[in-house]
Amino acid sequence: MPSLTLAVLGDSIAYGTGARSSADALGPRLTAALTADGFDVSLHVLAVPGAVSRDLGPQVERARRLRPDVAVVVIGANDLARFVPVDRAVGSLSAALRDLRAMGADVVLVPAPDMSAVPFVPPAFRPAVQAACRTLQREQTSVAESTGCVVATEVAAVAGAFGSDPALFSHDRFHPSSAGYARIAAALAPYVLDAARERRDEPAA
Repeated sequence: MPSLTLAVLGDSIAYGTGARSSADALGPRLTAALTADGFDVSLHVLAVPGAVSRDLGPQVERARRLRPDVAVVVIGANDLARFVPVDRAVGSLSAALRDLRAMGADVVLVPAPDMSAVPFVPPAFRPAVQAACRTLQREQTSVAESTGCVVATEVAAVAGAFGSDPALFSHDRFHPSSAGYARIAAALAPYVLDAARERRDEPAA
């Protein structure tokens, strides 16, 4: 059974805030998918609730000691919520992604979510919020692709489900519930599995 070190970096979504139990969070769900595919996984959740892109630096330094095979980065929601300028957020993200790649990790980026789906965003403001989210997503995608990272574009499609199903939000109506994390993980897992399989198959190629 091939061993795999998985690091999950980013914000409260990467951490699992709102999940009913730790097993329902993103990292453990991805670990379960990898384990079912035959990997012996060592999971390290380095994410910090409330993190913005500039906070990735210390997380990357912690990852350096682990030398992860695959790193999942989930970031952007707090940059949007705190009105961090896009160029500043993307600059911090770029540095973090370059460092992760330099240490040999295959990186999967989950861009900023569509915050217009959050229940307490007034309907009149949702088009403007959605436009801001798309701008950040586009810039995040560009910098990720330029550094050789994979962008989990299908995860963005999950926002539509959140907008129509309140049960996907936790009691705070901001973070995902356990059901919400299940939807996100289902969309994200194929990207992580592909990265892990490609890494496993490299020696035989």
